[in-house]
Amino acid sequence: MSERWTPDSWRSKPVQQMPDYPDLKHLGEVEAQLASFPPLVFAGEARNLKKQLARVCAGEAFLLQGGDCAESFAEHGANNIRDFFRVLLQMAVVMTYAGAVPVVKVGRIAGQFAKPRSSPFEKRDAVELPSYRGDIVNDIGFTVEARTPDPHRQLMAYRQSAATLNLLRAFATGGYANLGSVHQWMLGFLKDSQQSRRYKELADRISDALNFMRACGLNLESHPELRSTEIFTSHEALLLGYEQAFTRIDSTTGDWYATSGHMLWIGDRTRQLDHGHIEYFRGIRNPIGLKCGPSLKTDELLKLIDILNPDNEPGRLTLISRFGAEKIGDHLPAMIRAVQREGRAVVWSCDPMHGNTVSSTTGYKTRPFDRILSEVKSFFSIHGAEGSHPGGVHLEMTGQDVTECLGGARAITDEDLNNRYHTACDPRLNAEQSIDMAFLIAELLKQGRAGKTSPMPAAAGL
Repeated sequence: MSERWTPDSWRSKPVQQMPDYPDLKHLGEVEAQLASFPPLVFAGEARNLKKQLARVCAGEAFLLQGGDCAESFAEHGANNIRDFFRVLLQMAVVMTYAGAVPVVKVGRIAGQFAKPRSSPFEKRDAVELPSYRGDIVNDIGFTVEARTPDPHRQLMAYRQSAATLNLLRAFATGGYANLGSVHQWMLGFLKDSQQSRRYKELADRISDALNFMRACGLNLESHPELRSTEIFTSHEALLLGYEQAFTRIDSTTGDWYATSGHMLWIGDRTRQLDHGHIEYFRGIRNPIGLKCGPSLKTDELLKLIDILNPDNEPGRLTLISRFGAEKIGDHLPAMIRAVQREGRAVVWSCDPMHGNTVSSTTGYKTRPFDRILSEVKSFFSIHGAEGSHPGGVHLEMTGQDVTECLGGARAITDEDLNNRYHTACDPRLNAEQSIDMAFLIAELLKQGRAGKTSPMPAAAGL
């Protein structure tokens, strides 16, 4: 890996999970067009996220990363974006207030379109077609035309990402995220739920605290951290041609940054040491993530860390474990010990979704909520036992009232899945389950803080 890096040096390496485009000339034209477009995010924003993740690395903050399994062209709309943002705000305020820890908010949004697949083909009856790889590649419809990879879809993904980012920035800085509006973030369909009552009690306490501060003569309007928030975007970088088109030199530092999102991650299926995805990621200066599944050996992990974070920069690399509730105890402790032994600075995050996917009796792909909770609890307890910091969670979730994951406060059953199973790919936590998860994590953070000899710094804003 000592050879010179360029944004296109990945092209000399083998790659996994890349679609087979039938018209390479059209693909090249689209990538050239994308390279002329304005960036979606800016290098300074990515550096800011890296600084905040360095605090997570030091045990001074917590990473909340979540959003859609795969964004959809059909479901793109202001209401869906708003509802996702509202749930993320609710989760963050629960963790910040009840857990007394600053929360770094990173959405799987504004770019999370491409999906890796276990098989390149899908067969129904006697018909075999290319697998659906996300709206940026092909369509979910089961026809030859729909499943043929189409480069034009990358242009559509760019435009949707730009519109989504525009609305998110407006919500984050235009007053919607004001802590004084904490009661208004509750979604209407949750008003009679158990989690709604718990959240309202917490919101009441926050409002009382703000009123007390005002009564003491503090001018809350002079504190922007109470009136706005920061939200960053992330996605799995599968389409390296698309990413290359948005890899730009930062004029202030001369470094290369991916400007398609603030944080990009490498999937468990594309982390081969000598392949194109690792080659691409080693050259960009963004904060990056690496999914770590059961097949990843500790010696390979250490080699990947050396390649991806050779300067041992805090906040640069987030290790996202995805083992499953039954396997996390077999794999995570050894990884933590190896990383600590070598003195590597990483953020540890838990993806409790992908290792807990099952098939329901009614034929749906689903995830039992109790298994998801179990893996999160194990993640915290293992880090506590190893003297390491459980830095974050990585969730597939939505602000919609879907029925895709079993269990939760409303005890969704196999028979309920058919009611509102809307995902284009993997099952997501609904809004109520997401808030339930936030309360659980807040309690785990509180327990971890109580076990420390020195308290964690008080949070400012969200």
